[in-house]
Amino acid sequence: MPALVFLLTLFLAAVAVPASAQTGGVVVGTGPGVGGVAQTVKLTATITKIDRATRAVTLKGPQGKEVTITAGPEVKNFDQMKVGDQVDVEYVEALTLELKKGSTQVVGRSVTDVAGAAKPGQMPGAAAGRQVTIIAEVVGLDPATQTVTLRGPQRTVDLKLRDPNQYKLVALGDKVEATYTEAVAVSVQRAAAKK
Repeated sequence: MPALVFLLTLFLAAVAVPASAQTGGVVVGTGPGVGGVAQTVKLTATITKIDRATRAVTLKGPQGKEVTITAGPEVKNFDQMKVGDQVDVEYVEALTLELKKGSTQVVGRSVTDVAGAAKPGQMPGAAAGRQVTIIAEVVGLDPATQTVTLRGPQRTVDLKLRDPNQYKLVALGDKVEATYTEAVAVSVQRAAAKK
């Protein structure tokens, strides 16, 4: 996981509780042989302290809870941040599962990381994301419990399908593609500019 995503995930966990202090939503969708869920969390925190020597930034969340994070080298334009600036954080994660009937894909796993930062002269900001794709094979079916056993590259898991119509589509030897995506974007705004 990129360092920025990891740090901001810790930040979200530290300052975003309770959920009523943030905005966002969850979307769930299904179709024949496909299902997915996505969640978005948005929140704003205020910079209350900056230690320029250590690059430590203390942020105060919507409920008054403070957390200190270290801005690594991927945080460009660090020197432009000031106490009182607002930090907007948006975190998105999604999971999709797709049945690949007749696929000859090999069971495996792939990871793609992306990152971006503010350009010189702009207010500090960054974005990072990761997408993990796993191809698994259907190696077991239990009609009594509507459970599908999937063998992936590292382990075997049982997945209970709650929709009988989805279960009817699955056969031994089918492949399932699972894609997990997470992304975070952070931008710093001057307090006066946030009106």
